This record gives sequence, C-alpha cells and structure tokens, in this order.
Amino acid sequence: MAEPSNKFFQLLAQAQHRLDESFAHLPSSPAPPLDEAAVTILNEVAVKLHDNYPYAHPLYAGQMLKPPHPIARAAYTLAMSVNPNNHALDGGRASSAMEIEAVAAIAKMFGWPEHLGHLTGGGTFANLEALWVAGHLAPGKSIAASDQAHYTHSRISSVLGLPFTEIPSDNTGRMDLLALEALLQTQNIGTVVVTLGTTAIGAVDPLDEILKLRQRYNFRIHVDAAYGGYFTLASNLSPQTRAAYDAIPQADSIVIDPHKHGLQPYGCGCILFRDPSVGRLYKHDSPYTYFSSKDLHLGEISLECSRAGASAVALWATQQLLPYSPGGTFAQNLESSHQAALELHRRLTSSPHFITPTARPELDIVFWAVNSANSQLSSALAQQIFDEAARHDLHLALATVPIRLFPSGTWPQAEQTETITCLRSVLMKPEHLAWIEQIWQRLTAAASASIAVNTPWELC
Repeated sequence: MAEPSNKFFQLLAQAQHRLDESFAHLPSSPAPPLDEAAVTILNEVAVKLHDNYPYAHPLYAGQMLKPPHPIARAAYTLAMSVNPNNHALDGGRASSAMEIEAVAAIAKMFGWPEHLGHLTGGGTFANLEALWVAGHLAPGKSIAASDQAHYTHSRISSVLGLPFTEIPSDNTGRMDLLALEALLQTQNIGTVVVTLGTTAIGAVDPLDEILKLRQRYNFRIHVDAAYGGYFTLASNLSPQTRAAYDAIPQADSIVIDPHKHGLQPYGCGCILFRDPSVGRLYKHDSPYTYFSSKDLHLGEISLECSRAGASAVALWATQQLLPYSPGGTFAQNLESSHQAALELHRRLTSSPHFITPTARPELDIVFWAVNSANSQLSSALAQQIFDEAARHDLHLALATVPIRLFPSGTWPQAEQTETITCLRSVLMKPEHLAWIEQIWQRLTAAASASIAVNTPWELC
C-alpha cells in the first residue's frame, strides 16, 4: 500500500505556516519538541499498527471501512493544531461556522432548505438524539424498526426507557409493510425507523410506501441513513430504490455518517431534523427564535458536550473539493461502487460455487452463500473460503443472515426460520469497480482450494 506522497506533507506544511501566521504577533510559546524519545515511540506505534488489515486498499472488501480523502486528513491535522471544541463558540468559532455550513450542505442534499442539525461522534449518538426527540414528541409510544435494522435502535430505546417493537422483514430484507400496518393499527407505535440501507445486506426499506401509511396513521418517521444516505446522489439506482430515496424530504429526522461514504475520519456522524422547533427540547428556557438565528450555538442543540471541531473542518474542506452535486465526482464515485456491487453479483450468480440471494444489491453491499448440499456445510465452507481468501490477500467479511433471503428450495431440508453464514463484501471504495477482476480471481481461487478438500457428494 503506497505511503502518502511528499506533496501531501508539503501542502500541509504550507497550510500550517499560513495558520501559524495568524498568531505570530503573540509572544513566543513553543510547543514541546518531539525529541529522540518521541521518534522511538512513533516508530513503535508504526510497528504496532502493522497489526491491521489493509483497510485503505481495494483488496480490502470486507467491512464498512473507507479511507478518508487526503484533503480530509490534511484539514483535520491542520485543525488539530488549534484543537477546537465545537460545544461552544468561544471554543471553536471558525470550526463552528464551518460545521453549520457543512451540515447545511448535507440538509440541502436531502432537499431540506430549513432544518436543525449538527455533527456527532458517529451514527449511534446521532440516532440516540433522534429517538430522544421522538420519545418527547410521542411519550409512552413505541419505537419500531425492522429486524434487519441496526441493533443500536433497540439498545438506544432501552437506554432511553422507550418501548421497542421489532418489525419482520420480507424475503428481500426490507421492512414488511403488512406487518408494519398491523402494528400501526394498535396505535402503540410513535416512531418508525426506516433504514436506507441496512448495514448487514444493504437493503433499503420502502420509505415511499411507509409514507402512505403515515397518511392513515399518526406516527413519526426517522430515517437511519448512516450507511446509505449519500446514495441519494447516485443516478444508477433501481426504480424501487430510487423511489425510497426520493421520499426522504418528507421524513421527520435523518441520520447520516460522513465517516462512511462521506470520506471523513472517524468519528463524524450527523443528525438532522426537518422541523427546527424541536430545538426547544434541548434547551427549554430559550425562545424558538434562538434556534433559527444566524448566531446558532451548536452546544445548545446537542446532547453531546465537547465535540471535535476538527471533524467539522475536515468535512467542510472535503465538501469544497467534492460538492454534493448530482453528476459530480462525488456522485460518480458512489455510482461506481454500486456498479461494482452489481458486477460482482453478476459473476457470483454465474458461478457454480456460489448462491446469490433473491434480491440484487441495492447499494454497494454484496452477500452470497456457498453452493453445497445443506446449509450447515455451506456455513462451514464460507468460513474456510474467508480464511483462504485472506491468504490470497483478499479480505472479505462473514455475515449471518436468514435463509429465507435466498431462493426457496436452495436447501430443501432447511427451515425458513434458520440462518446461514455467508460471505459479504462492501465495495465502497471508488476503485473497487476497476479491481473487480482482481477480487474475482482471488475469490475463485480461494473457493476452489476450499471446496477441493471436500468430497463431491458433500457439495451439491
């Protein structure tokens, strides 16, 4: 994996010098130097960091890990020389202003000219704030989410003391609308969490259809788009998936993680509310106008106190270089990731070694099972191929999913309520499309090596 070029450090040094000039009139107060002892420690850190997968390389196609853009790294590093705290304006004036602009750019991407929102340490805390507000606005009523939604929603509901209801998913991994409506008829559901897309299989809940149910039943809609939110910019989604994204402006709240597809360092999440008046729930003794004024104080609309201003600086800088424009470079990169997923799925479907699910990839997550006589052997072979692929420098992931996501009759002896261990890839790097052939060669080599140790009657 190539190291950062000298040009990166040269540009960073120039920017650091420009920043230092603003404080040059102050009496000298040099920072502690990095002496030989520090050099030794840094080298030891570098050696310890060898114990990682090559997350930034295209052959890492496992978990949801995407390297930050170089401008995000540089801007974050530059801001760390100030170390701003975006809880209060006097702790981060410039970075707070940049956060407001950066969050507004995200809101605009979702079609919200008016909003209330801020950055968080990640999607978990952003979702916590969304459900905290939901609990205040629908007291005593349940939070409902699909059985394929992130486990954080049930955990957060427990932390907040809110009842939680799990809604079954259909055989494509999306929220089952009939099951949802049956629960809504009880009048016990206050907020429905709609996931665009799920972190296990990338399924996109039918937000457009759920909005039709809201016309008949009174409930809030929170969109958890921590992983998939940026795909609203992609032009190559299926009509069904596109319809769900086009309905986002009608949701009540949205969560998105810029540290996933937004090219940011960890941790950088974002919570948005369509109605700015929910700000009253954060600070009861402040008038509503305070929260919509130009002098918005981010610390007054966040449950977190100290927050890294450097995250806002990095996000703002990245947005300036790669704006959220349909058809722009940022959007094209998302389209490339989706195309990579479709191409890998096509090859998997044509292979005798693998079984693909009923639904095609909606975003850039692909999962597949190993073709074998029964589900137990398939799960065991998935583990073997996972290990063997790593020996070929291809790093995948394993996921446990319901058997019902695969075509009926694939494993005749298995119950539809059972689960199976599958192989899984998140092709979220823009380079992945160009690397599909390399990925495929290593995957098929790993599969052939693993399957060869099993006798033919064990397979299929």
